[in-house]
Amino acid sequence: MQSAAEKPPFGLVYDSDLGQTIDSVLALALLHGLAGKQQCRIASLTINCPDLRAAQLCDSIERFYASATGPGLGGFVPAAAPIGIVEGPKNPATPPVLAKPWESKIAKWNDTAIPELLIRNSLMAQYDGNAIIVATGTATNLDRLLKLTEILPLLSAKVKLLVLAGGRFTSDAPAARRILAAWPTPIVYCGPEVGDQFPFPGAAIESAFAYVPAHPIAEAYRAAQNMPYDASGTALAAMLYAIKPIDGYFGLSESGTLSVSDAGHVDIRPAAKGQHRLLKADPAQRERILKIYVEMASAKPVAPPPRRLPPALQQQLQQEQEKKPEKQPEKQP
Repeated sequence: MQSAAEKPPFGLVYDSDLGQTIDSVLALALLHGLAGKQQCRIASLTINCPDLRAAQLCDSIERFYASATGPGLGGFVPAAAPIGIVEGPKNPATPPVLAKPWESKIAKWNDTAIPELLIRNSLMAQYDGNAIIVATGTATNLDRLLKLTEILPLLSAKVKLLVLAGGRFTSDAPAARRILAAWPTPIVYCGPEVGDQFPFPGAAIESAFAYVPAHPIAEAYRAAQNMPYDASGTALAAMLYAIKPIDGYFGLSESGTLSVSDAGHVDIRPAAKGQHRLLKADPAQRERILKIYVEMASAKPVAPPPRRLPPALQQQLQQEQEKKPEKQPEKQP
């Protein structure tokens, strides 16, 4: 049985509004870059904006990174992991990134997973205290997650931290309030003012991503807005803090309780025993932050290490395997 010291890197659950803004796409690239350095593992990917084209974009990006494993048996490249996306009417105003056609195996809603179930199942496969959730965009998927049976004990056992990237609580302020009130683990909120202080340098798109003719992250960046431009990095800041919280990139406010106004604005009320904090920008870290943004977001895909399951889950799978009846030898004529 593995000891606690042999735990794999923590599993990161990324619930995003992928494609609504380019920083959610850049945050996914940053996640892959740091996962390639074994700073974390990607536990699951879910999308909280009901636009199937967002799942297609995510699938296209994931297949690009999955290609690092190389052709498998029969020459096939392994398929990307399931992608969860909430169903519903899409925003009538199409974001430029999603207006671009993306090559994808996803053609219909049935090709995707139910987000809250995908998140729950991915958490069940993590060691206790070895999962972090990063959420950008609306609170829809996390709100639905909280409504699942027996979910609070699971969250308490598995999740170390929830990091929220702000900016889109206007459409679902009640859901955001429910999360802040009921979520059982510490929460860090990254506001848009943090992302605005550390924008992603658009000049890097033409150089750092040029190792392939059509890099999906660079293609999405060009599609999002007329070049050249620097993209606000709220989701990037949330992702970087979630994966490297003790590296001194950001500061934190005193403990307190977060609240959401009807206009979607997030504030904090000091409380000695509060589990909520605000992410704070440190201008002195600007050069370090922009450097890691570019280096990790543009990092070449690498094959992930073999997955290590929690001992209890390993034992369960072994017991199930031992229960299977042995195949009887064929009778000789």
